[in-house]
Amino acid sequence: MDALKLVQMANQIATFFESDPDPAAVHDGIAGHIRRFWDPRMRRALLQHIDEQAGEGCRPAVLAAIAANRENLTPAR
Repeated sequence: MDALKLVQMANQIATFFESDPDPAAVHDGIAGHIRRFWDPRMRRALLQHIDEQAGEGCRPAVLAAIAANRENLTPAR
C-alpha cells in the first residue's frame, strides 16, 4: 500500500467531515468512514505510517480521529 496515497485519501475524507462544528462528530465521521470502507491492509498501512512517520502529511483531524478511535480501526491479525 502506498502510504502517501492513503494519507491523501484520509485527508479528503477529513475535508468532508470538517464542515461539522462538533469536533467529536468530525473524528467519529472520519474514523467511521475508514472503518467501514477501507480494507484491513489499508487501515494497517495508514496506522503504520502514523506510527513510523508521525503521520506526516495527515491533516490534524485525521490524526485526532485515529487517536480517538484507534482500537476500532486496528484490524485483527
